[in-house]
Amino acid sequence: MGFLSSIFNTILYKPLFNLLILFYKYLPGNDFGIAIIALTVLIKVLLYPLGTRAIRSQKVLSELQPKIKEIQEKYKDNKEKQVQIMMELYKKEKINPFSGFLPILIQLPILFALYRVFWKGLRPEELSSVLYGSIFHIDAINSSFLGLIDLSQAVRGADQKLIIPNLILIIIVGISQFIQMKMIAPKTQKTKAKSGGAGQFSDMMQKQMTYFFPIFTIFILWKLPAALALYWLVTTLFSIIQQYFVFKKKSVKTISP
Repeated sequence: MGFLSSIFNTILYKPLFNLLILFYKYLPGNDFGIAIIALTVLIKVLLYPLGTRAIRSQKVLSELQPKIKEIQEKYKDNKEKQVQIMMELYKKEKINPFSGFLPILIQLPILFALYRVFWKGLRPEELSSVLYGSIFHIDAINSSFLGLIDLSQAVRGADQKLIIPNLILIIIVGISQFIQMKMIAPKTQKTKAKSGGAGQFSDMMQKQMTYFFPIFTIFILWKLPAALALYWLVTTLFSIIQQYFVFKKKSVKTISP
């Protein structure tokens, strides 16, 4: 575990921490929230190609759910044939059903590293022991974002009192997550529901996921520092914009001769 922890610190925690301090120290205003936004945008830009492929796959898979359910029902007693037909469907649509998981697998270690950055990084001992050199050196960090949100606090502070700005932030995160899920969901659900039980079941599951994920996101962020909520919000907003351009480009290709 010590070896893995050392690799994690060297490859992710320390570079992300130092980048965050670099943005905080040299961006105008010395605002910790602005530094988090800059770091998040940089991460999303670096992962943009992977994110684009994942968005396309998620959208196509979402639209194919009724067909997938029909195949599963039709060949429920012949698993080998079921897998063969589904793989042919994926090949025809030119998608990899597992491609959507790759960006998630990459982002999870980044999320854990950022959690440690936001949870431990504000401590004076971290500022003195983790920073690379004089260009990154800083004595203290003001964790305020625009003078409104203390990014080092969760929705409830150390005194267990509700911090309204932090609560509003995670609610906005939940709303943005809902918008992102709605964009991925098929727009022709009512039509597909006519195809029978498989289509109706698919629509029901899609609706449940659309509403479940935003609530689950709020639940996760409730006890975490607001810095992670801000990172999550910027990530989601970036993904919404990315989805918009990916879907727009796809629709243009579809209607073009």
